[in-house]
Amino acid sequence: MVGPVVGKSGNSVQKTVTILGATGSVGDSTIDLILRNPEAYRVVALTAHKNCAKLAAQARALKPQMVACADPNGYAELKEALRDTNIHVAAGPEGVCEAANLDADWVMAAIVGAAGLQPTLTAVRRGAQIALANKECLVCAGDLFMAAVRDNGATLLPVDSEHNAIFQVFDFDLRDKVTRILLTASGGPFRTKTRAEMASMSPAQAVAHPNWSMGAKISVDSATMMNKGLELIEAHHLFATAEDRIEILVHPQSVIHSMVEYADGSVLAQLGTPDMRTPIAFALAWPKRMEAPAARLDLAALKSLTFEAPDLERFPALRLAREALKAGGAAPTILNAANEIAVASFLADELGFLDIADVVEETLSAMPPQSIATLEDVMGVDTEARRVAALGARQRAAKRIGAAAE
Repeated sequence: MVGPVVGKSGNSVQKTVTILGATGSVGDSTIDLILRNPEAYRVVALTAHKNCAKLAAQARALKPQMVACADPNGYAELKEALRDTNIHVAAGPEGVCEAANLDADWVMAAIVGAAGLQPTLTAVRRGAQIALANKECLVCAGDLFMAAVRDNGATLLPVDSEHNAIFQVFDFDLRDKVTRILLTASGGPFRTKTRAEMASMSPAQAVAHPNWSMGAKISVDSATMMNKGLELIEAHHLFATAEDRIEILVHPQSVIHSMVEYADGSVLAQLGTPDMRTPIAFALAWPKRMEAPAARLDLAALKSLTFEAPDLERFPALRLAREALKAGGAAPTILNAANEIAVASFLADELGFLDIADVVEETLSAMPPQSIATLEDVMGVDTEARRVAALGARQRAAKRIGAAAE
C-alpha cells in the first residue's frame, strides 16, 4: 500500500520480520523495538553490507533463519562467527535477495543507496509488507517500483519520518482534496553557514547532525539538503502528488515532521521528538499501534517552533532534485547515482563539500535524456551515471590536490 494498495493484514499472533540493512541506524532502531516486544515478533532474516561482526552478534540475539552479508568477502568471517548455530549464512547480492525472498510478513528495507533496489523489489514481488526506509527505490525507479507494489498486492509503509508523518495525516479517500504537501527539513548542520564557510567544512562536521542520529551518507545528504530533494521525489511517487504541490519548509526544531493541506484550508501535521523509533514503531505495528521508548514531546518546554523557506543558492541540491523530477525519465536515477559517488568521494576527503552538488549537476548535464521502461534500464543508467560522476569527481580531486600544492 500507499493508500488503497493493501496486501497482507499483519494481524497474525506473531509477525515474522526480515531486516534488510540490519547493522545501520534504522536496523538498530528496529531491533531495539523487537527486543522490547519479543512475544510479538519473530525475526526470519537479517542482512548487512559488510559489518559481519555486528551482524553475527545481532543474529545470536535474535536467532533468525538466515543472515546474509552483501560483501562476498565477508562470508568466511560470518560463517565462522556463527559456526555453532543452525543459522544459514549467505553472501553477495544474491544472498541478500535470498533473504528478502524468505516468507516474512514484514520487511524493513533499510539498505542505503541503489543497492537496496533489487532486494526490496524481491520482497515486493512476494506481496510482503514493506517498511520503506530506502529513498533510492523510489528515486531511481519510482514508476516501476509503485507498479510492482500494486501488481503484487504488497503493502508499502513509509518509514522516513517525513513520509511517515504524511502517511498518518493523508486522507487517501479524499486525495482530490489535498492541495499541498509540506515536507519539513531541519536544515542540517550548515543551515546558517555561508557558501564560503561551507566550502571548508569537513566530513566530520557534515555528519554531525543537530537533531537526528543517522548514518554517514544520509547525514551528508542532510547537510547538502539533497536528502530533502530525494524525499521530494519520493513523496511524488508515494502520494501520487504533482511536483508543484509539494513544498519544502525548513523547521530547525524537527518537531513537526511534515504536514498536509486540504482544500478547506485545514493543515494537518504529525509531531514528535526526533527519534526514528517512532515512525518505525508505527510501521512495525501497523495497522495497530505499539509502545515505543521515544521521549515524549513537551511543547511548553520548547516554547516556540520556527519555520523558514529553504535557500536554493546555498543549497543547490534542492533545485537539482526538483529539476530532475520535472525532467522525468532517467534524470532522477542519474541524480541519485551521481550523488552517491560524490558523497562517497567527500567522505573519503577527496572532494570539498560544495563539490558534491557540482558533480551531480555536471553528471546530469553530461548524460542525454532517456526513458526508463525496465529494471535493466535503471541499472544501465545507474552504472553509466556512476562512471561519469566518478570521472568528474577524480578531475575535481586532482585540481584540489594541485591547488593545495601551489
